[in-house]
Amino acid sequence: MAKAMCSLGACLAVMLVVLAAAVAGVGCSTVSYDGRSLILDGERRIVISGSIHYPRSTPEMWPDLIKKAKEGGLNAIETYVFWNGHEPRRREFNFEGNYDVVRFFKEIQNAGTYAILRIGPYICGEWNYGGLPVWLRDIPGIKFRLHNKPFENEMEAFTTLIVKKMKDANMFAGQGGPIILAQIENEYGYTMLQPENIQSAHEYIHWCADMANKQNVGVPWIMCQQDNDVPPNVVNTCNGFYCHEWFSNRTSIPKMWTENWTGWYRDWDQPEFRRPTEDIAFAVAMFFQMRGSLQNYYMYHGGTNFGRTAGGPYITTSYDYDAPLDEYGNLRQPKYGHLKELHSVLMSIEKILLHGDYIDTNYGDNVTVTKYTLNATSACFINNRFDDRDVNVTLDGTTHFLPAWSVSILPDCKTVAFNSAKIKMQTTVMVNKTSMVEQQTEHFKWSWMPENLRPFMTDEKGNFRKNELLEQIVTTTDQSDYLWYRTSLEHKGEGSYVLYVNTTGHELYAFVNGKLVGQQYSPNENFTFQLKSPVKLHDGKNYISLLSGTVGLRNYGGSFELLPAGIVGGPVKLIDSSGSAIDLSNNSWSYKAGLAGEYRKIYLDKPGNKWRSHNSTIPINRPFTWYKTTFQAPAGEDSVVVDLHGLNKGVAWVNGNSLGRYWPSYVAADMPGCHHCDYRGVFKAEVEAQKCLTGCGEPSQQLYHVPRSFLNKGEPNTLILFEEAGGDPSEVAVRTVVKGSVCASAEVGDTVTLSCGAHGRTISSVDVASFGVARGRCGSYDGGCESKVAYDAFAAACVGKESCTVLVTDAFANAGCVSGVLTVQATC
Repeated sequence: MAKAMCSLGACLAVMLVVLAAAVAGVGCSTVSYDGRSLILDGERRIVISGSIHYPRSTPEMWPDLIKKAKEGGLNAIETYVFWNGHEPRRREFNFEGNYDVVRFFKEIQNAGTYAILRIGPYICGEWNYGGLPVWLRDIPGIKFRLHNKPFENEMEAFTTLIVKKMKDANMFAGQGGPIILAQIENEYGYTMLQPENIQSAHEYIHWCADMANKQNVGVPWIMCQQDNDVPPNVVNTCNGFYCHEWFSNRTSIPKMWTENWTGWYRDWDQPEFRRPTEDIAFAVAMFFQMRGSLQNYYMYHGGTNFGRTAGGPYITTSYDYDAPLDEYGNLRQPKYGHLKELHSVLMSIEKILLHGDYIDTNYGDNVTVTKYTLNATSACFINNRFDDRDVNVTLDGTTHFLPAWSVSILPDCKTVAFNSAKIKMQTTVMVNKTSMVEQQTEHFKWSWMPENLRPFMTDEKGNFRKNELLEQIVTTTDQSDYLWYRTSLEHKGEGSYVLYVNTTGHELYAFVNGKLVGQQYSPNENFTFQLKSPVKLHDGKNYISLLSGTVGLRNYGGSFELLPAGIVGGPVKLIDSSGSAIDLSNNSWSYKAGLAGEYRKIYLDKPGNKWRSHNSTIPINRPFTWYKTTFQAPAGEDSVVVDLHGLNKGVAWVNGNSLGRYWPSYVAADMPGCHHCDYRGVFKAEVEAQKCLTGCGEPSQQLYHVPRSFLNKGEPNTLILFEEAGGDPSEVAVRTVVKGSVCASAEVGDTVTLSCGAHGRTISSVDVASFGVARGRCGSYDGGCESKVAYDAFAAACVGKESCTVLVTDAFANAGCVSGVLTVQATC
């Protein structure tokens, strides 16, 4: 148990700043805990938190994201700390721009919310190398995340640095700051460790806890997914889609859920994983029914993997995660609104849940009633864990209907205030807006420039030479996706061969005597492949140049840092028609990391770059080509994206800011889960996903976020593309993302609110108003039992308005309609 105490001087120092902000999470706080919850300023508190990662957005976005999170019922924000972003080279630090972590926590404080600081510094997070700097591997004798001085010294140095920055900024609770919890290590456990490392892992994890507590931050330290070997001076927590059945294996520890996965990340070859709103609400309600006290949505805003930060390998640039706030920061409805209603109900019974006596009563299989009682006040939960049947439950003489896979919350044990499966919030369909800016793209004037490959077509110049094929990650220190392997050989006369290259890289381009003879990328999850390309050698000296590429580095798994990339060991052979081989593996190889355009920073569009243009015609489907155009920023405040349809694989920049890797030519696989979605039943992701997938057979990612802060108003913006594999930029477009259709369902007696949001957008039409709609989804509903009365009421109240509210009355129903549920759809 940990406590944070404020000195009088510290309190006075922050009093002027916080005097006007008498809200939770701001001010001088003590933090402790018992078996029921965290105790903040002497009071047990429910904490409802959401993950927002500062490098996956921009400083200009942070206040709005945090504001929307608070308005959604959150009282805390959680974030990892990204070691390799802050220390990209040893003892060279970056705390600028979207890595200004102190500024991010000050924004949290300004909003009046608590904060959870997850230092790690291993974070996983689908982040490149799990957040660990690749330069660590240059340190002699180092073993990642095991008990050894080289790793522990670096980890302690970085942890101490982050703690000092937070202390200097008075960010911990005892200093009047928002931070109420800190995390050391991440998702360690033993599941990812080899048996031979058990003792070292045990010593390491206890060292982590001792090192963290020596930092004297004044708030409890937590470790998530650390059930098997919990150090006595930290609190273990749960991660997963569901944590209601999880309880800490130590007494006097509150039940805390650090990662409630709101969706899932996306690989380049996969569809999108959509976690139904009803299911996540079910999971949260179940957690608090079963004595939970702190839960955090991972993610609440996922954001974007700008630059080369996406891990994996093969994780997309978008990190949308099906979160309540979408990649661009827009409200994802109904997920955002439905969870907001749940948070409100939970907070209304906070004291009863954290202080009351409780009793669980089973009403047969898969149905449980939990009653909390404090003094003369009671609150009840009723859950129905059947995924195939609805149930009726009679409680104190009143019968309550529960849909399958749902939880009802009754703050007075009489009236249902919330049911996880009954969504009353509108559904919003976001669309790509056709605008004047988009129409201008038909007239984009492109110029182009070839990547200068000439210096790499021989083995005469390089950083160094070795008589072996080296591992790529160590050789480049991951300063580029690319590594050149180059060698030469003398050949008598002409000859025909098959160039054979065995590689653990993610992609490979092969050149012989300056000519591209083969290219190949590996299928996802199987990062070992063999390139076989026919080649011809001439008499005399012949040059072989191999360009190996990575698409994000591994971020999870036992000893993930030891997994190789590149043409390490080979073999590389030339095989003739008889099967005889010339083995080049131990030749003298010349090495060079990166491309010429990277060294020249072409993406910054510096003066002196020689862009080409031939009467507005440009080469297409030409590998290793740079393209440039300009565009005007779309008017207004709607989210901006660049649509890279027609391109193959590469990187995009706007005004020198990297939007990340693009690969729209990589089409998502068709999986069984794409063809139906039923919220009922356990949600699974990755290879076990069986439902609620979207985007099968479509580009894994076609739209790339351009934050408004990247754009210049009133002057041209420069878009630069590096097309690695050969594509056609003629269809590239700049678009805005706006609300298209808004829909809602309601019963008689409910009020329906439809909203097109801010920015002056209004409802242009009411499209459907009917009972018994059974076909289609929001944006494409087919009417069922049409109600003219309902249509007229919504048209009168809503058309031309930014938002409207209509009460559903008996007069809306048509005689003979089977369903008592009204469905309405409108267009913004």
